Amino acid sequence: MNNLNAIGLETKDADVLAQKLNTLLANYSVFYQNVRGYHWNIKGEKFFELHVKFEELYDDLRLKIDEIAERILTLGFSPEHNYSAYTAVSQVKESPHVSNGVQAVEHILLAFKTIIVLQRELLDLSGEADDEGTNALMSDYIREQEKLVWMYSAFLK
Repeated sequence: MNNLNAIGLETKDADVLAQKLNTLLANYSVFYQNVRGYHWNIKGEKFFELHVKFEELYDDLRLKIDEIAERILTLGFSPEHNYSAYTAVSQVKESPHVSNGVQAVEHILLAFKTIIVLQRELLDLSGEADDEGTNALMSDYIREQEKLVWMYSAFLK
């Protein structure tokens, strides 16, 4: 029992999960700021449609950022909160100034691909650790985002 944390998980497993969740948090945070930039700077034919969609997306990302940070705290660890730390580990890179809707959607699809892969890794790790809380969170995120990938991909065709 001494090697279990407050929610009954092996401490070493919780540590690994918290580290991986902090990496996911970094990727989400950079993705979030990129989408804010697309929302602010979008121009052209599909402005009205994409401006609204990008706002919906960054609102959703903001909620998920908070949920991920709270999950790290639930595991007994501290969420990272510095952008310098985020950019050092994030696979999603800061976007250059993008005002073209097609380019913005392409960047969004690449970010989703990166994030979904990270979430699948967390899904496997949390399953092995019997961490149902993290597992359920990742499963829900993957399901939602796979649909968004389909929708954004359809926009490009």
